[in-house]
Amino acid sequence: MIDITTKKIYVAGHRGMVGSAVVRTLQSDGATDIVTRSRSELDLTDQLAVVSFFRDSRPDIVIFAAAKVGGIHANKTYKAEFMYDNLTMASNTIHAAYQNGVERFLFLGSTCIYPRLAPQPMPESCLLSGPLEETNDAYAIAKIAGLKMCQFYREQFGVMYHSAMPTNLYGPGDNYHPENSHVLPAFIRRFHEAKLSGAEQVVIWGSGSPRREFLHVNDLADGLIHLIKLDNPPNLVNVGTGVDVTILELAHMVAKVVGFEGEIVNDASKPDGTPVKRSDISLIESTGWKPTISLADGIAATYQNFLQETQSNSVRQ
Repeated sequence: MIDITTKKIYVAGHRGMVGSAVVRTLQSDGATDIVTRSRSELDLTDQLAVVSFFRDSRPDIVIFAAAKVGGIHANKTYKAEFMYDNLTMASNTIHAAYQNGVERFLFLGSTCIYPRLAPQPMPESCLLSGPLEETNDAYAIAKIAGLKMCQFYREQFGVMYHSAMPTNLYGPGDNYHPENSHVLPAFIRRFHEAKLSGAEQVVIWGSGSPRREFLHVNDLADGLIHLIKLDNPPNLVNVGTGVDVTILELAHMVAKVVGFEGEIVNDASKPDGTPVKRSDISLIESTGWKPTISLADGIAATYQNFLQETQSNSVRQ
């Protein structure tokens, strides 16, 4: 096992939901030499700036949580930006890390890299076995390229570069933008505002039948730290719960936590996205890790975080 307390660790994307959770978990686990840079301090799409950063800072470990992310609307509307930004950030950072002697590199993607009609639950082996979901294919292709870079650098150069594919995430620090957020934070905001306004109904996109899996970001951070401590981690590993719910079931769970008592209406004219998306987590479980936060408990805690962030005017949107 790797002793992270003796390592200099760069967390890319530390201000995002995932990156901030990783920093919190590293600190609670005894890591003291944590390097961070805001986007204004280091633009990861700027190759020269990235090379200069690695040359000067010389981290031992990189946890790459930086990404341009969003829900179905954002992924469909901004495909060029999603492709360019995510692909460029990944290639710049992985190559500069290798050039400057970084020992470990953990790259984060998403289970959206798997085919639209992947076997359920989705094993890591189904990667590139079929067409992608067209509503997020630009993001998925960029992430596939990043994880393949890590795999190939590990194979060719012998560096310990590997990847983790989280399922749908939620938790403190999430993005609650009314159009560009993911489904769970979007529901939290929509049902909260409906409760405050006294609305009689809330309309949700699609049929409500697609099934999704949700992982609390604190569980993800715990899983990532577990992976960077392993002497020989998998090239690619899913990080999730292995449990899914329908979008309509999720809507009712959020409505109950928020206290919205009106009607939930489906807008079938809107896209559903991938029909089913549940990850096979047997591989990461075989390394000795499993999630601990139930979806019901996680939603309740996340709503309280949302209320606190709203009160302090610090909600990301």
